[in-house]
Amino acid sequence: AMAAVDRELIRPEDGLALLFAPPFDKTTLDPGYIKGYPPGIRENGGQYTHAALWSVMAFAALGQGGHAGALFSLLNPINHARTRTEVHRYKVEPYVVAADIYATAPHVGRGGWTWYTGSAAWMQRAGVESILGLRVHGEVLELSPCIPPEWPGFEIFFRHGTARYEIRVENPDDVAHGIASADVDGEAVTTRPLRVPLKNDGATHRLCVRLG
Repeated sequence: AMAAVDRELIRPEDGLALLFAPPFDKTTLDPGYIKGYPPGIRENGGQYTHAALWSVMAFAALGQGGHAGALFSLLNPINHARTRTEVHRYKVEPYVVAADIYATAPHVGRGGWTWYTGSAAWMQRAGVESILGLRVHGEVLELSPCIPPEWPGFEIFFRHGTARYEIRVENPDDVAHGIASADVDGEAVTTRPLRVPLKNDGATHRLCVRLG
């Protein structure tokens, strides 16, 4: 299914990830209110950013870190406004996640509704939870990264109550996922998936992870 999403719905040349294709405009069937939008606008075959971010999460869940990272970058609003031409095409704030982006000429790449959308929260979850792989369940930190293989690694600085956690992930073997070794404050952690009990002790703790 995600191969079809990649093939049929993601348009890198336009910087778009469509909700579906083709839009509803030449059928007698009535799919509901979305047909009230012109073709390629909002939910009628445009980019619906909620769904596009769920695709990022799906690629990561499948272990396809390269696809997840590329789609996340494509959806990042700052990448829609890097040049004067792109700014005039996008027409909305490049520091706000747009709920939708138009996909039909003459408005291809034009941002739709901003500020009101929950897409920003989904973008944060897709980046932090699915790509970086950081999740917190009560008093337990879980880490399961799925990153582009070319990333050398990353760092996370995380506060839990009065404690500070400095997390360093290294990727010397150019992999997308999988944990070869991990330690907290020098003590090996062998649980997989990687789970670390969190402390609220005012101290700084260091979690070192090697992918592989």
